[in-house]
Amino acid sequence: TVRHGFPYQPSALAFDPVQKILAVGTQTGALRLFGRPGVECYCQHDSGAAVIQLQFLINEGALVSALADDTLHLWNLRQKRPAILHSLKFCRERVTFCHLPFQSKWLYVGTERGNIHIVNVESFTLSGYVIMWNKAIELSSKSHPGPVVHISDNPMDEGKLLIGFESGTVVLWDLKSKKADYRYTYDEAIHSVAWHHEGKQSPTKPVQTITPHGKQLKDGKKPEPCKPILKVEFKTTRSGEPFIILSGGLSYDTVGRRPCLTVMHGKSTAVLEMDYSIVDFLTLCETPYPNDFQEPYAVVVLLEKDLVLIDLAQNGYPIFENPYPLNIHESPVTCCEYFADCPVDLIPALYSVGARQKRQGYSKKEWPINGGNWGLGAQSYPEIIITGHADGSVKFWDASAITLQVLYKLKTSKVFEKSRNKEDKPNTDIVDEDPYAIQIISWCPESRMLCIAGVSAHVIIYRFSKQEVVTEVIPMLEVRLLHEINDVESPESEQPPPLSTPVGGSNPQTIPPQSHPSTSSSSSDGLRDNVPCLKVKSSPLKQSPGYQTELVIQLVWVGGEPPQQITSLAVNSSYGLVVFGNCNGIAMVDYFQKAVLLNLGTIELYGSNDPYRREPRSPRKSRQPSGAGLCDISEGSVVPEDRCKSPTSAKMSRKLSLPTDLKPDLDVKDNSSADHEFQCDSMIKNPRSISALHSVNFTRKADSLFPCLWVGTTLGTVLVIPVIVSPSGTILRLKGAILRMAFLDTTGCLMPPAYEPWKEHNVPEEKDEKEKSKKKRPVSVSPSSSQEISENQYAVICSEKQAKVISLPTQNCAYKQNITETSFVLRGDIVALSNSICLACFCANGHIMTFSLPSLRPLLDVYYLPLTNMRIARTFCFTNNGQALYLVSPTEIQRLTYSQETCENLQEMLGELFTPVETPEAPNRGFFKGLFGGGAQSLDREELFGESSSGKASRSLAQHIPGPGGIEGVKGAASGVVGELARARLALDERGQKLGDLEERTAAMLSSADAFSKHAHEMMLKYKDKKWFQF
Repeated sequence: TVRHGFPYQPSALAFDPVQKILAVGTQTGALRLFGRPGVECYCQHDSGAAVIQLQFLINEGALVSALADDTLHLWNLRQKRPAILHSLKFCRERVTFCHLPFQSKWLYVGTERGNIHIVNVESFTLSGYVIMWNKAIELSSKSHPGPVVHISDNPMDEGKLLIGFESGTVVLWDLKSKKADYRYTYDEAIHSVAWHHEGKQSPTKPVQTITPHGKQLKDGKKPEPCKPILKVEFKTTRSGEPFIILSGGLSYDTVGRRPCLTVMHGKSTAVLEMDYSIVDFLTLCETPYPNDFQEPYAVVVLLEKDLVLIDLAQNGYPIFENPYPLNIHESPVTCCEYFADCPVDLIPALYSVGARQKRQGYSKKEWPINGGNWGLGAQSYPEIIITGHADGSVKFWDASAITLQVLYKLKTSKVFEKSRNKEDKPNTDIVDEDPYAIQIISWCPESRMLCIAGVSAHVIIYRFSKQEVVTEVIPMLEVRLLHEINDVESPESEQPPPLSTPVGGSNPQTIPPQSHPSTSSSSSDGLRDNVPCLKVKSSPLKQSPGYQTELVIQLVWVGGEPPQQITSLAVNSSYGLVVFGNCNGIAMVDYFQKAVLLNLGTIELYGSNDPYRREPRSPRKSRQPSGAGLCDISEGSVVPEDRCKSPTSAKMSRKLSLPTDLKPDLDVKDNSSADHEFQCDSMIKNPRSISALHSVNFTRKADSLFPCLWVGTTLGTVLVIPVIVSPSGTILRLKGAILRMAFLDTTGCLMPPAYEPWKEHNVPEEKDEKEKSKKKRPVSVSPSSSQEISENQYAVICSEKQAKVISLPTQNCAYKQNITETSFVLRGDIVALSNSICLACFCANGHIMTFSLPSLRPLLDVYYLPLTNMRIARTFCFTNNGQALYLVSPTEIQRLTYSQETCENLQEMLGELFTPVETPEAPNRGFFKGLFGGGAQSLDREELFGESSSGKASRSLAQHIPGPGGIEGVKGAASGVVGELARARLALDERGQKLGDLEERTAAMLSSADAFSKHAHEMMLKYKDKKWFQF
């Protein structure tokens, strides 16, 4: 549907000063168009060749793109989805530079051979007028001048063309007389040329030589050498000195200095440092006429990874605040999640706290790129995208309709001590760089609870608050999570007795006494032990309104071995629990009491079915513990790569078909542990898992209800573990690693995890205590309600290879679907679509598939995108209403839809790029200029370049290709009279082309016959009166 973010690997820049539209081309052939905030468009050249130059047909709603494969394309911008009207492929020469004068239909095209060809942009055909390089340079010159690097016409005389060659030769060419008026050769390569608006001077002419950053030496010596100036622009003002703006040109002694843009205005020279390399820049002026005072007001600078707009009208040249979502990659994106149909109050709440984070010092003027119009259509539901980044930051984005706007940014690294020097590095061997990088995000939109897992085996739980607080001591837990063979007989030995108690247990731990009895930093044999990877701040922490730290959990080193990275995570606000797991086991933490409730190694999950001794397959179901009948419905999943949270938490709008007295107990989010990495058969080595708890009883043996943890593993096992009784439960089995779980009621409606509605927790103590006691009261279940709950319900489980719908409480497989045999599922989500529930899957072979629930009937199977890199696998996610997204490049998010309703509304939601605007009036020549002929000299280019005067160009030089947006696209696209007329016109055009070829061949034969007749007549006259003996 739409693409957001900064254009990856930009290579070209153009601006329409009347329409106020900005265009950016990339090295991958992409084209991004920007108007006013909210008006953006993405296009792609089919060839994928790099865009080397862009030229607007100013105020015409068209754009010419020149590609590295020597192809020119004409884009029609008068439609919401721009399309190519014509293409011209140069066959014998390489295109290096293009120039299109204002209000002209003739495009000058310079080539690598030094020639200049002229293209009619209306028909996209070549003129017979050609400027050959050997005619342009001095006849005495013995060397080739090199490729054409610049073309521009004299602002006051359209008949004079300035040509710059790479070798340093500058030629002023008279188009009418077809000869050079002026030549100048400089001893260095030329990168850029610019005119004075009256056509009097150009910075490359030898009137004056300036070295802006070179130190002027005494004794008449040349200034010190400087780096080349890559581009220069010369803009004049009615009152005051002209602006000379250039990139590059710094002296060679500035080693390590950042790229700079230099603004010279009168006697002042300002050097503006940039964060990235400068790709291109343009000066925005009040008038599109080159022969008038330009009155520059801003400079748009295209950097390698950013777009900067500088205000030239204010002192100090401040930058404009960029309204486009181009900072997605401010720190590399490591994971992302997509939530559609969120609570309506979420976006205003996030925006209100995020508005306080805006930086100061921007220009006070409005963003000057304000062309186009917004779309008329709008979606009725809010959408939020969350991105996790390598520096530990988390960003919330408003993605409603087809726009994207940052709402709020959270820095998770604030709770940790920063290393001051190289010796004081964090004691982690897990990652060398980015120790705070986000791996998994689990978010409950209704309760606004946020939980993140980082690469340094840390988990942080956040609450949302509108009040600023100062946390004196950051709550922290350290968890020892490692399976040891010696602990099989006594699995509780790693935990002290107070931590094995249920939720209501005594002695909750609030700060660092950790979940293990030992507090030493090394074991008896000198190995590092009981040490976390990061150090939590010990000083008070000021927390602004927004997300505030509730608890920091860290896994610790065990016996000299670093903790394994966390592979799954889930949070539940109803129970106040966070569960996380890795290849060693799982742990459950009560973030209210800051206590560890459950700590199980992998072997303890299976009981006697030791996964270490088995092949990589699911454990046998033959042995089920005695407590198997006391299980509840929960949700679990194993996610390959950096998968995040269960998508079902975004769909809380449906009401549960459960008694009201059960709703507080309905949801405990949990998470599942994954087995050992060497047992993972999939392409992605790191197992991930997520699960959520639903207190819905399906037992046959008892009427009691117990919350259960559903654990999915990379071996394809699903373990159902009651969390209040002994840790043992049911085992289910599927092919491939478990990716996602969800639960449906008797009618097939999705049962979302239970949640506690958000309330401001920074309130007086009495109210807070009441809230806590309310949350912690035990749930009573009447026999009638338990009977009602034990009606048939369904657990939906999706793995890398297949999906199953399990009937509860019988645990029989009701439906089964093998999703793929030759590939594997990268992402599977249970989503709401058109008032129903379906399973959406994205496979590594590029197919997107959907299945109905609970019947698992195939609904859709389309080829979309092959898995070309792990970034796609890490970031692809589905959400409600047929929406999905993934990170298409390191800087861009691509959104897509598989909903017919959204596709039908998309055209209305897209913005208009072209709006009818009156072209500004041409500058007044003035009385004296009109009297003495000092005004601009016009040129009848049609007469000069037309076929009648210059003839036809060689057909072998370039090939014309009708674009899909032109007449060629009519084939098969229309039916009836209109389609027939279009096809007839196309046939006439083709017939006309053939007749033209025939006419050319006939003319050539006629010319040859005339020449032969002439020679024969001359021969006859020569020998007419000679005698036979004179021969």
